[in-house]
Amino acid sequence: MWGSTPGWPAVLADGPVLLRPYRRGDARAWSEVRIANQKWLSPWESAPPGPWAEMNSTRAYMYVYRDMKRAASRGDSMPFAVCLKENGGERLVGHLNLGSIVRRAFGSAYVGYWVDSRVAGRGVIPTALALAVDHAFGPGGLHRVEVNIRPENGPSRRVVEKLGFREEAYHPRYMHIDGAWRDHLGYAMTSEEVAAEGGLLARWRRLRTAAT
Repeated sequence: MWGSTPGWPAVLADGPVLLRPYRRGDARAWSEVRIANQKWLSPWESAPPGPWAEMNSTRAYMYVYRDMKRAASRGDSMPFAVCLKENGGERLVGHLNLGSIVRRAFGSAYVGYWVDSRVAGRGVIPTALALAVDHAFGPGGLHRVEVNIRPENGPSRRVVEKLGFREEAYHPRYMHIDGAWRDHLGYAMTSEEVAAEGGLLARWRRLRTAAT
């Protein structure tokens, strides 16, 4: 069982996109999608040293799962498996975490995410991020969410920019990734910025409708 903290555990959904807590039984699906996406994911992640297949094996998943449970139980994070509902079931296609949660006067969290390249471009992660942000601002009791992205990571930057996150900072040598200290762009959003629109998901739905 996951420990209970404000806004957690939770299951969020919009159309075929489902966000839910991870399960022990996700090991094989998590490992498969991570290994299949090594070239897509490895340039952008701060990963432990070692062969990608080993660091993303079913065995490695059990350590990741344990750490996610502990952080969530402390109230430090809300880690979601991103799934697509299809053929009467669900398929794990990504990850989204509201992490480094600080409450009281700050009321903030950092968001990190990744998605299977085989479903990229279908609105999965923008929908997942909109769901998570609305949850953070509602049941999660937070006021601000931040996303930090390498300038070279165009697909990830497009996700936050199309949702209307503000670019507000440039962080030189922010994080050690892929063998070097990498610069990052800082994006942020506060609850007031989407309250009048009925939330970030409502904004995202209107944007998608206008684009069709």
